[in-house]
Amino acid sequence: MHQLHLLRHAKSSWDDDADDHTRPLNRRGREAARLIGETLPRAVGALDLVLCSSALRTRETAELALADFAARPRVLFEDELYLASAENLMQRLRRLDETTEAVLVIGHNPGLHELAIALAAPGSPGFSTLANGKFPTGVRVRFVIGTSWADIASERHRLVDYVTVKSLGGVD
Repeated sequence: MHQLHLLRHAKSSWDDDADDHTRPLNRRGREAARLIGETLPRAVGALDLVLCSSALRTRETAELALADFAARPRVLFEDELYLASAENLMQRLRRLDETTEAVLVIGHNPGLHELAIALAAPGSPGFSTLANGKFPTGVRVRFVIGTSWADIASERHRLVDYVTVKSLGGVD
């Protein structure tokens, strides 16, 4: 069985005149990403692959969130993940090698939230929170994928975790 983790980037800055792709994390975002990083290795275990949007705020989130892993997972920064739709994210997941067991995707809303809703089995704990709530910056969800990566869209999967920065004791 595969595991899929989705992580929305931490809070970014709107103070700069930078274009959207080059917006950095703000102070609260950096603090939140560090908090995520302190809990992530224990919460998710080993990761085989991290797929990360090429945007600056997602790259900075990845750097801080992955800092506490003893064995740093392989990270791919991909332009196609920048503001990707749920369907584009699903297409990327379908291309994963079957030997890749645990994957973390770091990306953006609304695509990441829509993907999570499309994948989540309605009977899963936390489904109603996911489906009826927001998908705030720094939120992490985990799925147990009961199919091949190529067939990921063919059924719904068990949502195991829905973790926000606020639930970790931080401010989102």
